[in-house]
Amino acid sequence: MKRRKFLQTTGAASLPILLNGMNVSTMSKSSLFSSINNDSDRVLVLIQLNGGNDGLQTIFPIDQYDKLAAVRQNIIVPENQILSLTDTIGLHPTMSGVQSLYDDAKLAIVQSVGYPNQNRSHFRSTDIWTSGSPAQEFWTTGWLGRYFEDLHPTFPEGYPNEENGDPFAITIGNIVSETCQGAAANFSMTLSDPFNLAPLAEGEPGELPDTPYGDELQFLRTSIAQTNAYADTVLSAAEGGSNIATYPDENGLAQQLKNVALLISGGLKTKVYVVSIGGFDTHANQVQANEPTVGEHADLLSRVSEAMAVFQSDLQQLGLDERVISMTFSEFGRQIRSNDAFGTDHGDAAPLMVFGSCVNPEIIGDNPQIPDEVAIQEGVPMQYDFRDIYGSILMDWFEVEESKVRSLLHQEFQHIPILNPCSDVTSTDDIITLDPLETANYPNPFRDWTSIHFNCENAFVRLSIFNAHGSELKVLINKHLPAGKHEVRFDGSQLPAGNYYYRLQVGNHLKTKHMVKI
Repeated sequence: MKRRKFLQTTGAASLPILLNGMNVSTMSKSSLFSSINNDSDRVLVLIQLNGGNDGLQTIFPIDQYDKLAAVRQNIIVPENQILSLTDTIGLHPTMSGVQSLYDDAKLAIVQSVGYPNQNRSHFRSTDIWTSGSPAQEFWTTGWLGRYFEDLHPTFPEGYPNEENGDPFAITIGNIVSETCQGAAANFSMTLSDPFNLAPLAEGEPGELPDTPYGDELQFLRTSIAQTNAYADTVLSAAEGGSNIATYPDENGLAQQLKNVALLISGGLKTKVYVVSIGGFDTHANQVQANEPTVGEHADLLSRVSEAMAVFQSDLQQLGLDERVISMTFSEFGRQIRSNDAFGTDHGDAAPLMVFGSCVNPEIIGDNPQIPDEVAIQEGVPMQYDFRDIYGSILMDWFEVEESKVRSLLHQEFQHIPILNPCSDVTSTDDIITLDPLETANYPNPFRDWTSIHFNCENAFVRLSIFNAHGSELKVLINKHLPAGKHEVRFDGSQLPAGNYYYRLQVGNHLKTKHMVKI
């Protein structure tokens, strides 16, 4: 369907000490802040839903409603109260703002986003999502930090400067986002109130010892001076910016986004903003007893939806909407079964929303398949790898070459047409709808083996088997195949009975299909 690691709390202050041999307070503002930090004025806004959002209670697979209701009797929203997007997909009834974005062709939904071998720890899974690492590896840089570092390898030395006078990234809050962590420093500064950026006391310049202590002190001086310099330009943008839409005072996320719109409208050349809202770890009291449309989760979704809608409205009224795209993400989804405490426990994949005037306004991917018999602790299987979302945004929004995306994220990167940029870029000119990929396995259910059938053009093919907890058990194909019909026999004789999934990627098309071992 086509429709249209240091100073983690330095954001509120800065220190006018030496920067490249000159006291920052004596430097002319025009020399520091006259130029943009990149030849593109596009902005990415990340909205982090901390705690692990329940995707099945956010974006409903209506065609799976009866199966879902059988294992979520104490929390599921009545079907007649779900806000309809299509015949098979709906929204939580508190999300009218998101529904309006979809109706206005300004929302893309990517189904079942996660990663292989899902880690259900908040801390570790957040590390994976912010670094873009494989689940089995520990990376110390963020996915956007590596992107910025590739462009500015000497950072933080020599920044800000005439060419790059504005912060590369801003985290609204008190702790810088690990998404922007580079090898030497974090490319993000933090702020809570752009009008309250009081400087710290100036340090004493002087010779530093040629020791590790001296190196650390020099880094400290550079970082504080840099933050102070950035604070000046942030304040200037805030004073020169404006908001047209009315943001609700009691909605903290909306207030964060209000500041983002204010700074963009004031001319700040920052490329990335990170905002967040917590409370999504809904093990208990996700809904009120006997009132599944109200409760903690409903309140959270209402705030998120309201904030998304008013932010987009503000950007449009300010004439900035073709410069900004925004994306939600959370460390994991919730399990398919609800628990006895009117809540849900840590799960695996979940839907992800991208919104703005330059998105491909589609629902990308299939609804998750709910098995007839849902195993204890079973989560939603991954369909799309979150790193492919990141890489597609880097390619289509920031014009990063695909080879570079592969080096920044992962070599098996798969481009996904999430964006329909409002001006020409490298990979997407028109709205693209992914053609359906036809595949099936027989027998299903199976006892010892099953054969997986599919057709493909001459393309790279990856076929792997997952269990119900998101672990990748076996890779059956990982290479280019010639055009034609293909059949792959999978020996599952050693597996225990239960629910399994195969994930088939053919070029830029993929399917995740349910199968049962008996």
